[in-house]
Amino acid sequence: MPNPFTRVAADDLAAFRTICGDANVLTEQAELDIHGADETEDLCFPPEVVLRPETAKQIQAIMRHCSARRIPVTPRGAGTGLSGGALPVNGGVSLSLAKMNRILEVDTSNLVIVTQPGVITQVLQETVEAQGLYYPPDPASRGSCFIGGNIAECAGGPRALKYGVTKDYVLGVEAVLPDGSLIRWGGKLLKNVTGYNLAQLLVGSEGTLAIVTEITLKLIPLPKERVCLVVPFDDGQAAARALTKIFMARLTPSAAEYLEGAAVRCAEAKFGKSFPQSDAEAHLLLELDGNDRSQLDKDAEVVAEICLGESARDVLLADERQKMADIWEMRRGIGEAVKSVSVYKEEDTVVPRARLPELVGVVRELCRKHKLDAITYGHAGDGNLHVNILKRELSDEEWNERLPGAITELFERVVAMGGALSGEHGIGWVQKRYMPIVLGPSELAIMRRLKHAFDPLGILNPNKVFPDDE
Repeated sequence: MPNPFTRVAADDLAAFRTICGDANVLTEQAELDIHGADETEDLCFPPEVVLRPETAKQIQAIMRHCSARRIPVTPRGAGTGLSGGALPVNGGVSLSLAKMNRILEVDTSNLVIVTQPGVITQVLQETVEAQGLYYPPDPASRGSCFIGGNIAECAGGPRALKYGVTKDYVLGVEAVLPDGSLIRWGGKLLKNVTGYNLAQLLVGSEGTLAIVTEITLKLIPLPKERVCLVVPFDDGQAAARALTKIFMARLTPSAAEYLEGAAVRCAEAKFGKSFPQSDAEAHLLLELDGNDRSQLDKDAEVVAEICLGESARDVLLADERQKMADIWEMRRGIGEAVKSVSVYKEEDTVVPRARLPELVGVVRELCRKHKLDAITYGHAGDGNLHVNILKRELSDEEWNERLPGAITELFERVVAMGGALSGEHGIGWVQKRYMPIVLGPSELAIMRRLKHAFDPLGILNPNKVFPDDE
């Protein structure tokens, strides 16, 4: 498809410098290369210029200029995305939100926080925890990712199991439309059915509809107590079955992670730390939280009995703060560790959680069929399994021949189980070709009409999400 957009010219750069200041208009090749990539495999699409606005008014002016000139604009957070959502595949402007990084208000009376999009998620969490409050969504990259990127992808993380994902905490947004208009939806209200819920429409829209410049998030009281259980199994499907039985016992862990043994061993090698019984085929990493320690201990005993009943090797308790921190540090680093082993392709599969044992079996079956190797881990408690397919010693020809069919079949099997293409990483650039597997023409047509209503010129994060915009 021909590029319908205008290239950035000298006059455009001059206009951007007037809007943002010279220091916030970057054209050095090193900066372009950095902003042309994210954590998605080894893809790189350098923009023609990187802009770092500091205010919503500056973003409005940028978008008015780009709309008039039909220059594509790709919003960018911290670059930790895993679906290519921040890749400027048509060049143009990479619009960095890194300098919009202030927490504007922590309202302890209404239990909300008002923040700009460039605040690091962990910084936001630690800020509210210091006041006895809690923002639960915690993607693995929480130490570097921006809250604005979490909004764009509807990030989840381990504690989504008990507490929900990003969308469950967004009460209001301020955003700039592609034509430069500034809009506000929602606010500090816990109830609000005044028209369509357009704030929620922007959550998970992957920066294709508007640029979020301010967010109002719901907070909850911080649980006082937490215990962590590490449960090794010699059968990965037994681990998944044990989790289903925990829910049937009317227990809801705050986190329930499935870690294939190979993933744990990759993390040990990468970080030089040991993980309990890392020779096991799989582990469940379970966390329970609450305010009553005696009740937590009783719940942990029930969980242990269920796991041992499903042939767990052991149930190891980590209730000291440092032990829990060490275990979670390794868990959060598993993705990075697995990807350091080989060229890879990651799929963010999600199924109804009761079908997770079946999904684990399907991945193994397809690896045998297509003669591929995969390492899996993920958020077992909500059916979200990350499948990392590794190239290892395959030739480029073998890799390119086997991979597409295996991925297509994986998604077909996932959808047949009632699942979807992505639980939290988004569609972006790399998954869009598979969208017709899960969405029909009518659903895609509605999405296209929404995109056109927000962005009639198609300049905002173009060539993402929709399958035939190659």
